Amino acid sequence: MNPSFRRSGYVAAAPSVEIDVEAYTPLVRKLASIMIARLPASVELGDLIQVGMIGLIEASRQFDPAQGVMFETFASQRIRGAMLDELRREDWLPRQARRNSRQIEEAISKLEQQQGRAPLESEIAAELGMELEQYQEMLGECKGTTLLHFEDFGNDDDEHGHNPVANVADDDSPDPLAALSDDSFRRQLVSAIKLLPERDQLVMALYYEQELNLKEIGAVLGVTESRVCQLHSQAIARLRAKLKDWL
Repeated sequence: MNPSFRRSGYVAAAPSVEIDVEAYTPLVRKLASIMIARLPASVELGDLIQVGMIGLIEASRQFDPAQGVMFETFASQRIRGAMLDELRREDWLPRQARRNSRQIEEAISKLEQQQGRAPLESEIAAELGMELEQYQEMLGECKGTTLLHFEDFGNDDDEHGHNPVANVADDDSPDPLAALSDDSFRRQLVSAIKLLPERDQLVMALYYEQELNLKEIGAVLGVTESRVCQLHSQAIARLRAKLKDWL
């Protein structure tokens, strides 16, 4: 990724309190390290940190302690937002990676229906007709796959067909089922996580609840960062397979 670090979209405001921006630099690095696990290898950690620093600076200008929010909480939202805004401007997940992800999900879903349990990595690899090492390499390439993305609503193979963005509702339109649907999805997601293999559950908990980065999770599990990345991608694929009907 070659971010342009655009400042458009941000509104500077006179600071109501003096913020030591440099003291919060570790926060930017922490958030970037957590986010990088969800992104493909083409995205550089340093790029995310630079974009996050812009978000931190803007947060320091806009922060108002009278709102009753801690600066770290306020800044974290702005830093993540700056990173996501930049990523949205990039083609951050290649088409082939989406195809590979869906192949893995379909294999997992098929094996779970046949066996009534979560399949082993070796079984998934066999279902895909490849060696275990090749399957694990594919998992690494799927790094950056999210639980839900716009392409789920369109035809991934049709470059000139249906535009999935057309399914996005107008923000001004009332949606009485939105809250209910969100709550239903959360319950199903929690149930699906509980059905994951123990190691996958641990990876998800360390990453999303404890907010450890890949290196820290690797230290806990006694494996490499790349292996943690594979496990994370596989856990997401398992969840997508379990939630396929809802998605």
